[in-house]
Amino acid sequence: MGYSDQRFDVNLSILFTELPLLERPAAAAAAGFTAVELWWPWTGTPTPAQAELDALKKALDDAGTQLVGLNFYAGELPGPDRGALSLPGDESDRFRANIDVVADFAASVGCKALNALYGNRVGGVDPAVQDELALENLVLAARAAHRIGATLLIETLNSVESPLYPLVSAPAGIEVVDRVNEATGLGNATFLLDLYHLSMNGEDLSQVIKAYAAKTGHVQIADNPGRGAPGTGSLPLERLIDELTEAGYDGWVGLEYKPGDRPSAEAFGWLPPRDP
Repeated sequence: MGYSDQRFDVNLSILFTELPLLERPAAAAAAGFTAVELWWPWTGTPTPAQAELDALKKALDDAGTQLVGLNFYAGELPGPDRGALSLPGDESDRFRANIDVVADFAASVGCKALNALYGNRVGGVDPAVQDELALENLVLAARAAHRIGATLLIETLNSVESPLYPLVSAPAGIEVVDRVNEATGLGNATFLLDLYHLSMNGEDLSQVIKAYAAKTGHVQIADNPGRGAPGTGSLPLERLIDELTEAGYDGWVGLEYKPGDRPSAEAFGWLPPRDP
């Protein structure tokens, strides 16, 4: 096995960000990738003009890149926010307005994995109230994903970089996955297993893989420390990805790492040579 046997996609919201959004798919293709993923690109609005959506679709199509993962509206990300769906008031309303926009765009480009970041805890608001609102919104998102034949992803982050985010362990993420599936009966809510975030939380990554690979809908990687490319830190990422394969995971592995002080196109030297 090893890296040469994996399906890697590039996260265009953390790599190639030195380029305008519409130029990033072609840059990823020039670097040898056929698949990409994105955080919600329009941080200021959950409902961009159709012309903007059409332009992104054209950029993906022209580059020959498949969008394999897309986030729902998550507030200011990158920035202080970590999602909108559990935030009472305007942000929850924005998330709901975004649900069908994301689903319809994903359907138009054949994207089958939609990520819903939970959102930070809000001072003065009962966590139980936020959790109830989160479940309501995740049920809506799961139904929209089901409508287009997609899975809903639930992601855990790490408590060091996201101290107000409540899902900072694999069991916490899985609990939400199970709660959504129980509420909808659809079974399309899955775990986004991010090896970087889980390692930052000090979790036993091999044990997490064994326990939750069957409920995993997408995987993301970066090395630790530093959130850089594989080989810049100390995580045994090649072995861990092999463990995922052995546990039955056969989906995409998203490259969600920082390129460092170099152009993104030069941040893939760790990959084995690919056939021309």
